[in-house]
Amino acid sequence: MANEPKPHWNPYVAGVGLGLVLTATYLVIGRGLGASGPALRAAAVGVAAFAPGHAVSTPAFTRILGEAHPLLNYYVFLAIGTLLGGFVSAYQAGRVQPGVTRGPTASIRLRLWAALFGGVLLGVGARLARGCASGQALTGGGLLSAGSWAFMLAIFAGGYATVWFTRREWR
Repeated sequence: MANEPKPHWNPYVAGVGLGLVLTATYLVIGRGLGASGPALRAAAVGVAAFAPGHAVSTPAFTRILGEAHPLLNYYVFLAIGTLLGGFVSAYQAGRVQPGVTRGPTASIRLRLWAALFGGVLLGVGARLARGCASGQALTGGGLLSAGSWAFMLAIFAGGYATVWFTRREWR
């Protein structure tokens, strides 16, 4: 069976590897990891192109648009590298295939709407928390920020509470 996908990494080994990447990022660049920065930058540039008056009146956009090249930023390249690295890793493991992962009773339409709703909810939460879940967990947690640890405990509690309502979709 040459088409059988390779097994996933051991999560403890992957966690240590991620910790080493975070440490190297601080040592080399002086910043942590996070995923919401590129989306905010793209939104700022997009809003400025279509509604410049609104863009300059939005404090989060004003700071970004004040830079010479808002999209030539560490976090944008981090996101591009993450996407490319994830694709290369999945390809090498034999896990690149079209499809929608879903429970046996969930339709593709329901799964895509649930993913979109969850993504929008996380995006709004990232703006309210002034950072995404990955930035809060990795960067804030690594810096032993009490707020980041509370945030992650709330994420886990919310996830477990949500599973109570959605677990029938995966049976």
